[in-house]
Formats: sequence, C-alpha cells, structure tokens
Amino acid sequence: MADDIGIQQEMLIEPTHKKLEIVDGHAVKDVEDYQNPELLYKSLIERVRKYHPSADVSMIEKAYHIARDAHKGQTRKSGEEYIIHPLWVGIILAQLEMDKETIVAGILHDVVEDTVMTDEEIRQEFGDEVALLVDGVTKLGQLSYSADKLEVQAENLRKMFLAMAKDIRVIIIKLADRLHNMRTLQYMRPEKQLEKAKETMDIYAPIAQRLGISKIKTELDDLALKYSQPEVFNDLVKQINARKTEREEFVQQIVDEVSTHMKNANIDAEVNGRVKHFFSIYKKMVNQDKTVDQIYDLFAVRIIVDSVKDCYAALGVIHEMYTPVPGRFKDYIAMPKANMYQSLHTTLMSSIGQPFEIQIRTKEMHKTAEYGIAAHWKYKESEDGKKSVEAKEEEKLSWLRQILEWQRDMSDNREFLNLLKGDLDLFAEDVYCFTPNGDVKNLPNGSTPVDFAYAVHSSVGDKCVGAKINGEIKPLRSVLQNGDQVEVLTSKAQHPSTEWERFVVTGKAKAAIRRYVRACKREQFLSLGKDILEKLFKQENLEFNEKAVYATLPHFESESLEDLYAKVGEGLVTGWDVLRTVYPAYKQSKITQVVNSIKLSKPKKKKSGALKIEGLITGMAVHFAGCCHPIPGDRIVGIVTTGKGVAVHSLACKALEKYADEPERWLDISWGSDAETENHTARIKVMISNEPGTLGELSNLIARQNANITNLNILYRTISYFEILVDVDVKNTGHLNDIIAALRASKVVSFVARV
Repeated sequence: MADDIGIQQEMLIEPTHKKLEIVDGHAVKDVEDYQNPELLYKSLIERVRKYHPSADVSMIEKAYHIARDAHKGQTRKSGEEYIIHPLWVGIILAQLEMDKETIVAGILHDVVEDTVMTDEEIRQEFGDEVALLVDGVTKLGQLSYSADKLEVQAENLRKMFLAMAKDIRVIIIKLADRLHNMRTLQYMRPEKQLEKAKETMDIYAPIAQRLGISKIKTELDDLALKYSQPEVFNDLVKQINARKTEREEFVQQIVDEVSTHMKNANIDAEVNGRVKHFFSIYKKMVNQDKTVDQIYDLFAVRIIVDSVKDCYAALGVIHEMYTPVPGRFKDYIAMPKANMYQSLHTTLMSSIGQPFEIQIRTKEMHKTAEYGIAAHWKYKESEDGKKSVEAKEEEKLSWLRQILEWQRDMSDNREFLNLLKGDLDLFAEDVYCFTPNGDVKNLPNGSTPVDFAYAVHSSVGDKCVGAKINGEIKPLRSVLQNGDQVEVLTSKAQHPSTEWERFVVTGKAKAAIRRYVRACKREQFLSLGKDILEKLFKQENLEFNEKAVYATLPHFESESLEDLYAKVGEGLVTGWDVLRTVYPAYKQSKITQVVNSIKLSKPKKKKSGALKIEGLITGMAVHFAGCCHPIPGDRIVGIVTTGKGVAVHSLACKALEKYADEPERWLDISWGSDAETENHTARIKVMISNEPGTLGELSNLIARQNANITNLNILYRTISYFEILVDVDVKNTGHLNDIIAALRASKVVSFVARV
C-alpha cells in the first residue's frame, strides 16, 4: 500500500477491517474510523483469533469493559475518547502475538494512575500476573525524563531494567504505549514533542533494538526523527520522493527477477522489496557523509525461505545473477547478533549500476527479526491446551543480566549511564572473533583481547596476562578484527589492572575492572578504619572491645564489623562517633569538642594559601593539600601539620596512609555552607588523540561546561596519542563529573579520570 508521502513501507498494524487503514506507518487516514471503541475492540479480537484461533478472549472482553467504564468522560489531547489509546496499545501487542495476560495489562495500563481503580481491584478481577504487569507499567509511567539531567535519566533507566528483570513483558507493554503516543504526538506542544522525541531516541528505541523488536524500533526511530529534526525529516522524504516511480519500478524489477530465478532453482521463496526506513537512511548519510543517492542499501529485497539450507542456496543463486559488492557480505546466521537477529546480508550491483541489498532468512528468523523477544511469548499449544514459553529464551537476555550486574556493582549513576549508552549503541559495528575451540564471540568495534577475555568469562578476564591473536602473541591493548582467533593467556597470580580501563570498550570489562578496584579500596579502608579506632580508643585510655563495637552495628546500619571498619576508613563514619556509641558516658576534652565542630569555608578573596575556618581556634591556619585537590562534595579530613596548621585532604587521598599511626593528628571537618560560592581547583588526567586541533577541542569542551583550565601538563606523548594533566576550576564534585562526562563523550578523548 503506498502512503501519502510516496514511500512503500511495512506496517506495524495490519488492518483486519476494511476501513482500518494505516498511512505513513504511523498516521491514521480517516480519524473518524478510529474513534469508535467498538470497532477497535472488534479489530483487536480478530487479530488475537488470527494467531490463536482457540483463545479464550473473555478476559480481554472483561478488561475492555472495565477500562472503558473507568476512563469514561476522559479525553486525549486529540479530543478522542481516552479508551482509544489503551485499545491501540492492545492492538499493537496483539500484532506482536503476545499472550492474553499481556494484552489485558496493556488495556488496563493507565487505570491505576488515571482513574479511581486500585491495584487490589485489578488483582481481584484478573489475578496476580496481570496485577504485576499493570503495576510495573504504572511505575514506569511515573518516571521523569530530562536530557540535561543525567542523574535522573540514569536512575530512570535503572528502574526500567529492574522492571525488565521482573517480567520482560512490562517493557513490551511500555514500548507499545510509547509507540501509540508517538503516533499521536502531533497534538502535543512543540516543546513537548521535542522532549518525547529525544526520550524515545535515547531510551525506548535502543531498548526495542536490544529486544530485537524491529517492528516497533524502526517506527519509533522514524517518528523520533520526524519530531526532533522536522526539517531533516521532511527534506529526506522530499529527496526519496523525487524519483518515486523510478525507484518503485527498479525494486519491482529486482523482485520479479529474483522470484523467477528462485522458482527455476526449485527454492520455495517469498520475495518482497522496500525502501529502507528514514532514520536508517539518515544515520548512514550522517555517519558516511553521503547523499541519498550514494547510500548502498537504500533499497532492500528480502527473500524468506523454509530452511537454513535454502538460505545459502538462495545466496548462491543471487550471486550468479548480480555482481556482489566486495566487503558488503555479512553472515548473521552463523554469527547472530546479540538481540537474536539472524539473516544473510549481501549488497549487489544491478545491470544498470544501481546498488541494492538483499536479505535472506527463514520464516522463523523473520519472525524473530520482526518481533524479537516478543516472538517467544506468542500462544503455543501444549498437550494440556495451555500456553508455554521456551525456557531457552532466558539465554537470549544475557545482555540484560549483565546490565543488572552493573547496577549492583555501581553506585555512581553517571558511570552506569555512560556504560549503558555504550552497550545500547545502535550504530556500533560488531566484530566476530573465535576462541581456539571455534566458539564465536560478538564484540563491539574497537574491542581488545581483554574485552574478549571477559566475554569468555569474568574469571578469565580477571586472570588475563596476555593473548595470542591468530597464533601470535600481541599486546593486550591490540584492537581485534573480524575473524581473529584469540587465545587468552591466564595466570592465577594476575589481577585486573587499572591501566586496562584505558583501552577496554565493553561494559562488562569496565565494570569488572572497577569492581576489583573498589574491592581493593575497601580492603584498604577496612584496615585503615580498624587502625583509626584502635588508636583512638588507646589515645583516650579506653578499652577497644570488638564485642562492644559489634553491638553498635545496627546504629551505623552496618552488616558486619568489616563493613563498619570500612565506613570509618572511608570517612563515612568517624572514629569519635563509634567511641561515643560504645561509651555513651565518655566526656570529650574541650579541645576535642572545638576541633570536632570545625566548618571549612573558603573566603571570597585570599591573599595567601591560608584559609579561615568557622569556629577555629584563633591563629590556626588552614590550607588545601596539593596531593589530592579536595573540592566541595568530597569527604574531607584535617591533618595537623607542624608549623603549617591544618592541611585539608580528601578522604580518598593516598597521602593519608602515612598518618594512619597518628590518629591524634586527624580532625573531623566539613565544608561550610558558602564553600560552593568560589571556584576550587580539581585535577584530571586525560588521554587524547595526537591530531591537529585536539587540544583546542579539549579546551572548548571544558569551557562549554562553564569551567576554566588553570594549568596543563603533558605527561607522555606518542605518535597516536598524548597523556596530559589538566587543572580546572570547578564549583563542586557534580560540576567536575559533568566535565568528565562531556569529555568521555568526545571522539578525541580515549580516557579521562580524576587524579
């Protein structure tokens, strides 16, 4: 069916009623045909009966009537009855051939949030399974989004993935909900359109991609582009439309030729052709700096056959018919994508010199390509007539389990977000490498032997000491290429190195390295914390009794003595707090009381390195330690230094180790309320490409974050990169984290960290 802009596209919703037409993949032709709930409900039931003829639809009917009554009197921005929206969500879920519980939850997904109906009422009417799904979707609907607020975005994504872990169907319902909202986005204010489009592009489309649901993913992409960059979208439509008839004739000619040759080769095949969706074309134009006419795979012809054997037989036939374009063949059957996608891709040259792509797959592969993980929740008849879900599908969600591991390991939302966005990158080309046994590992472009080692197993990555690539020993920072055979060399004495983080690209490797570093730091904090307590108790002539300290664990919300010691070592709990809790009647000396209440503030103008402190004994000077450059937001401690007053250190400063045996020199201090009114110097280490303009780019990135470079020192330089120390003026740790995040997002920066 040709749409109103001249592009022939596959439609997500295949109408089962003659009046239900879809235009442009997302807009309805005759709105009035879609404002009749009974018509939509009829279409929904027809769709369910089509893929599951014996389905009991009584639950769906009940959900429809309850939702219709609950939403009675409510309207959408378009002016239509609100019940239209949940019905369309149900139809989209039915198109994905979901089970009746999911469809029911889709119809009811807004009743708890927008009506007087409660979770308990849904549980009573439809059971625990539906209630759990509705509750999950309701909670996701309460998420707020702002592209400028990384913390909020990261926290929302954390909640989303936790919802996935409980039941993946929650996210599938949410994707259907978002798709229909995007289809009707023209009724929203322009600023709201832009916000929803960005949110869709950043979060929902990548998740649909990861779940393998291309039916939803491609339409979300196009709609997001349409509302985020309307000029670009309209120009692209105009360009593709310019030679509409010519292109349609070309595609049809290819389809006819291929169909004939498949028949002559006795291969039972379904052949169809299409112009690729807009967003895909746009990304290729941007990434490859090409015009529409220069895009190789603007046209795609799809061949669907019965078996894997027929896939390769069909490939042989078309390579005899047309000239293959070198380097443009990909076998995703032998090496499937992480989202379960399987197909043969080859780019060919027609007799008139026009390049086009052919995709070859089986019917089962096609279902998985279109519906992804949803394909495995369709109704399946067993002997007892009940539905079942393939247990092996748990394996297909290994990426989700990995993300959940990251969540447990990472307290820093920004760090989690950076890793996640890298993992969800839709446009990163994959490389396929082999173990010595012939197993295939799918890795992002730019991966190293360390990434490969962690892809094999976390323990292999942790113990990695070297690697053989195609039989030759290579450095661990070597970049892997397609087809490389990689043998990982391990040692029981090896541990992850902090240096590895400079060159690994996979989220799994980065998370494992950081997990090890944190574990090491915990051991250090544990040892330091116990020393602090023992020395403090001894200093005050009090007995250090671990049994008595153990009794204080609930007070400090600690699970073990080790946990409490680590908190003391890290500065989250002071030694004095523990002492007072063990000995409530103990009276501190007047000097101790004074220094314990010190508040650090930086004056607006300072003539020397000395700083005044609120409540400090007159004459006591204060200065910031040059070894750690503490800034507001850091946990800090004061060290009494002979002849120099008090030195302010970050609690993470390594220099504090030499004072571990002198607890009497440690002062509990904190930032004053006016600390953030002035700039503070922070130091970062950056590795950037050794190319013209990279230093200027670095400076511009920092300037755009409202920060200023105060010093720059080149540590190490090679032909390809150089390593520098940069001092920047910042307000607090949040300001510094924004700068680090902006640098990490730059193509010229390969590594950045605070030092």
